[in-house]
Amino acid sequence: MRTSTRDLPRTMPAWSVPANAGDGPRLVLGERPVPRPGPTEVLVRVRACGVCRTDLHLADHDLAPHRPSCVPGHEVVGEVVALGDGAGLLALGDRVGIAWLRHTCGACRWCLAEAENLCPAARFTGWDADGGFAEHAVVDERFAYRLPDAFDDVSAAPLLCSGIIGFRALARARVPAGGRLGIYGFGASAHLTAQIAIAQGAEVHVMTRDPRAQELARSLGAASAAGAADPPPVLLDSAIQFAPVGELVPVALEALDQGGTLAVAGIHLTDLPPMSYQRHLFRERTLTSVTANTRADGRHLLDLADRLAVRPTVTAYPFDRADDALEDLAADRVTGAAVLVL
Repeated sequence: MRTSTRDLPRTMPAWSVPANAGDGPRLVLGERPVPRPGPTEVLVRVRACGVCRTDLHLADHDLAPHRPSCVPGHEVVGEVVALGDGAGLLALGDRVGIAWLRHTCGACRWCLAEAENLCPAARFTGWDADGGFAEHAVVDERFAYRLPDAFDDVSAAPLLCSGIIGFRALARARVPAGGRLGIYGFGASAHLTAQIAIAQGAEVHVMTRDPRAQELARSLGAASAAGAADPPPVLLDSAIQFAPVGELVPVALEALDQGGTLAVAGIHLTDLPPMSYQRHLFRERTLTSVTANTRADGRHLLDLADRLAVRPTVTAYPFDRADDALEDLAADRVTGAAVLVL
C-alpha cells in the first residue's frame, strides 16, 4: 500500500445503520478502524457526502441491509490518500467521487452488452460495502470518478447519485425533442434532472406536494408546478416519477399522451394500486423502471452537468448531524439536496 507522507489514523468516526429496525435511532455514531485499500483500490479521505433517499430507505429497513451495521452514503467526494497494490489510474491527492455502483463482474451477458447496471454480481456503496458517512472510504479506482473543477466538494456530491440516476431516468423516459416532460416529486435528483431537461429544450411540468419545491421548480424554469396528484396543464410526452409513492404511478400514466413513457426512478416504491388498462396503459403508453447506473452514465452526467452549468441547490449539515439530515429528509424539510460536510 502506498500512502501520502502523512500517517493515516488508526480509527475514524463513522455513522452506521443499526442491525435491527425498530423504535431506536436510524443511525448510530461510533469509532471504526480506518479501512486499508486492497488490490486496485484507493483510500479516500471524505470531504463531503450527499444524503440520498436511498440512505433513508436503508436506515428505515425499507431496503434490507446487505451487511450488518453498514455505513451508508454513496455520494462521496474526497481526496485519494492511499493506493492499494496495482492501483495506478489515480494518484495521491486526486479529488474523486465514489458513487452507488462499486463493482460488476465484467463478464456476464449484461456487462458485455454495456448494461452493467443489471449485472447479477453488482455491488453497491453504502449497501454492500461501507460508504461515505465516515472520515474515510475505499473504492476500486476503476469505479471512482474524476470531478469537474467547476463544482466544489459540496455541490459535486449530489451529482454522484441524484444526478446520475436522474440522467439515466431522463434517457429512459424517452423525451422527444422539444417534448413535454412531467416530473413527480422534486427532491435532490428531480431538481438536477429538470435543469438538464430544460437546457435541452424540454417543457417541464412539476408535480410535488411541497410548496418550497414548487417555488424552486419555477425558479429553475419549469413551465408549471402543482400538487403531487394534480393533472398537469397539458398532456405529457414523458414523465419521471421520483417520489417513492406507488399511488402516483396511475396518476402519472393518466397524464401521458398516447405513446408516452413513464420512468420510475427510485430503488424503492410502495405498492401499486389497481390500474385500468384502458385508462393507464392503452394507446401505447409505456411504464418502465430505472435500475442503478452504468459507469458511462456517470461520466456522461458529470460532463453534461459541467457543460450545461447545472447547479445543485444544497442544504449542508456538519458530519455530526447526519441523523438530523436523515430526519429532515424523511419529514420533507430539505429543499434540493442534503450534504454532510466533514
